[in-house]
Amino acid sequence: MSFWNHLVSVFRRKQLSSQRRGLHTSIMEGIPAAIISNLLGGPILTIYIVYLGGTPEDVGLALAIPPLANLVQLIAAFYMQRFNNRRLLLTVFGVAHRAVWIATGLIPFTVSDELQVPVFIGMLLMSFLFASTGGMFWTSIIADMVPAQVRGRYFGIRNTIHWAVASIALLIGGQILERFNAETGFAILYTISAVCMIWNALELWRYPNPPFERSMESSSAALFFKPLRDSAYMKATIFISLFILLQNIAVPLFSYVMLEILHISKWWITVITTVQMVVMMISYYYWGTMNSRFATRTLLLWTLPIIALSCLLWAGIEIMPVIAVLIAVHIALGFGSGGYNLLVFNFIIGDTPKADRPMYVAMFSALTGLTGFIGPLVGGSIYKRIEQSPLWLQSYGVSFVIGAALLILALTAGPLILRTERRGS
Repeated sequence: MSFWNHLVSVFRRKQLSSQRRGLHTSIMEGIPAAIISNLLGGPILTIYIVYLGGTPEDVGLALAIPPLANLVQLIAAFYMQRFNNRRLLLTVFGVAHRAVWIATGLIPFTVSDELQVPVFIGMLLMSFLFASTGGMFWTSIIADMVPAQVRGRYFGIRNTIHWAVASIALLIGGQILERFNAETGFAILYTISAVCMIWNALELWRYPNPPFERSMESSSAALFFKPLRDSAYMKATIFISLFILLQNIAVPLFSYVMLEILHISKWWITVITTVQMVVMMISYYYWGTMNSRFATRTLLLWTLPIIALSCLLWAGIEIMPVIAVLIAVHIALGFGSGGYNLLVFNFIIGDTPKADRPMYVAMFSALTGLTGFIGPLVGGSIYKRIEQSPLWLQSYGVSFVIGAALLILALTAGPLILRTERRGS
């Protein structure tokens, strides 16, 4: 079936079998989720923090919250063994996540100026703790729901659709912020997001609730140490965590550099980020197709130098127009990140035993979340410390150095650690 036939069939759920209805519910549920994430997250999140009076360190801290929240998945993995209704918990935590995030739109009207950024960061942390917990149940359901032999192609199609929606949402969000004053613009974005939250809640409840296969481990300690004893899995997880640590020093702060150092307009920032998302959208389909021919770990290794290249390309500012360089940077980032996002998900659900998958996923999320949290904090601190430094260092120096380190890591340790492929259930 062609991509367009898949796309049309998304809107014909009543004609499908129960399994295919579940697969298509996953696509439909992600559409309002993608709209919310791109009207309130990404570069618009950075713009909102600056609007509230945030500093580079505040931006770094806020961007570090989503990966930090993944640590809660270790707790969720333990308690998942006690519950049968994964769909109910997915819906509860999914709705709570978006409700708290959307409530941050009330901060300018209800909180004094000096407390607005701390309150926002506190609410964002609470929101993503809910998101991370719900994400554990979603990953468990989707791994049981999608047959192993079509995972790469299915997630390629699913992510392509979602990133098409995300690109349009971000572009519209940028236009709204450009055409209205900040207060009105953000009010519109938060109102649209509130409507999408209701739509998303309805879709979450349509997920199937397949029987949960519990771990055979007899104790919580044995359950916890099961992935730690899997040396091949842990080596890959630690390597990816280190790569994320370095990457997150620079990449999450790309929008901040464009906005506050290069003084690119909000409209151009959203256009450039939309270019990245369109490239991601296209790349998802092709990475997914290649995943049916090549091993997941092999393809995952191929994505890492491309992400490093996106950081190295910032140096082109010295000899080329800034906008042209930034578009090239985000094209490389979109292609590399699209492959990484798809393949790392297939890695954590395809390289793991079914009964113990929640703890494997939680361990991966905890380690990558911890390093993903540290990275933006370090990056925000660096940009704060170099505020009086030469413009070249502020604009592209940090990204270029990080890019070089990422490339060395990907080309040296990467092939040694990601060379072994396994197939989970």
